[in-house]
Amino acid sequence: MATQRRAVVLLSGGLDSTTVLAIAVREGFEAYALSFRYGQRHTVELDAARRVAEALGAARHVIADIDLTVFGGSALTDNSIAVPHHDSVDDLTADIPVTYVPARNTVFLSFALAWAETLGASDVFIGVNALDYSGYPDCRPEYIAAYEQMANLATKAGVEGRRHLKIHTPLIQLTKAETIRLGRDLGVDYALTHSCYDPVDGRACGSCASCLLRARGFTELGLTDPALAPAG
Repeated sequence: MATQRRAVVLLSGGLDSTTVLAIAVREGFEAYALSFRYGQRHTVELDAARRVAEALGAARHVIADIDLTVFGGSALTDNSIAVPHHDSVDDLTADIPVTYVPARNTVFLSFALAWAETLGASDVFIGVNALDYSGYPDCRPEYIAAYEQMANLATKAGVEGRRHLKIHTPLIQLTKAETIRLGRDLGVDYALTHSCYDPVDGRACGSCASCLLRARGFTELGLTDPALAPAG
């Protein structure tokens, strides 16, 4: 009997990473979910990550502790910087927003790379997106390609030619609506997820960039985002 291939899946607990976990499982990988407690103001996302990992059948879920608050520089890790709120998704600009966390995906992928090597895995999944996203530079295809090339120069398995690491980005050219449609086809329950940058009492604010982009995706499908449904 063939051994099931292992993959590390970066899992924030949000819409995109949850969909990616479902894709990895559908593709037959034994999925090892990796989340981070990095000093983010929206730590409620980690509760969502736990729910999602269990619901989608991750082989293991690890929450790694790192502290990006020592550097600050982002509204997500520095409480002195306010998370921007908007009346409409049309108010979002193409500028890199203050919610960008410097080098976050580079840090996260480095942890994923380390775990993949210890697992004997050749595959890492990440839910970056270059269409309906907030303008983050570390979500672009050219960044992922460069990181993958670097990773294969930086590992024992890569140098010895035993494994070639592949970074999977199945959502990178999908809109939020297309991502949601795909996830629903895979049986994802988006009520388990959390994407808000600035939650109030654990609930989505509805007006940060992440909430607005997510809500537009559901609206384009004629659906209501369960994160914005009335409590009760």
